[in-house]
Amino acid sequence: MRILIYIISFLTLPVGLFASEQQIYIHKANRMYGNGSFTESVDLYKKVIALGNESPDLYYNLGNSYFKLNDYSNAILWYERAKRLDPGNEDIEFNLKVTNNKIADQIEPLPELFYKRWFRSLVNLFPSDTWARMGIILFILALASGSLYLLSRVLILRKFGFWVGAFILLFSIITILFSWNSYTTVKNANEAIIFTPTITIKSSPDEKSVDLFVLHEGTKVQIKDQIGSWYEIRIANGSVGWIPANTLEKI
Repeated sequence: MRILIYIISFLTLPVGLFASEQQIYIHKANRMYGNGSFTESVDLYKKVIALGNESPDLYYNLGNSYFKLNDYSNAILWYERAKRLDPGNEDIEFNLKVTNNKIADQIEPLPELFYKRWFRSLVNLFPSDTWARMGIILFILALASGSLYLLSRVLILRKFGFWVGAFILLFSIITILFSWNSYTTVKNANEAIIFTPTITIKSSPDEKSVDLFVLHEGTKVQIKDQIGSWYEIRIANGSVGWIPANTLEKI
């Protein structure tokens, strides 16, 4: 038994050291941010990310550090990454909105049908994993109600178990669908931020093609296609064109 304990302690030691290293960097980064040393806080937050840590709070703090450095492109990039992990976070949404007002391109998005907007706002209340956990819990409760219906000999309890189980099962299915929708939306949302001060969008993947319009750093685009070192992109107002891949950073 003592040997087994030693083995387990030895195997878990690197994990503990790894976790403590992350915490040390995070505490230092928070302290640097509080002291106004934003360049240092950026470096420390990125070290935590390089260690494999991923969280909306970490990305949000990194975005805040870049914002304080007036690096709005990187601030938007990390706010967007934080928003993907926690789409219903009001602080992230607010800071992202403030930062987007700082960049040159103020693009009016295409109008969205009200029911699509309502559905998206409902799904974005929680991250996909939260919806999934809620769905699993509700499914377990539905099974418990179903057991009450099957096993009870009291008529009123059987009716209660049946109808409550049916409603809970319905809500379980809905939450799982919300989870799947949130997950697939994030996974398939092939978006990026422009990191070139000024870039001319072309009509085809060729420098000699027709100039369509100009975009500036910090603008979010959706990647539709890729040919060689060129991306076909779409912006919020529906305009489409081609841009060199090295001018973008994927969210």
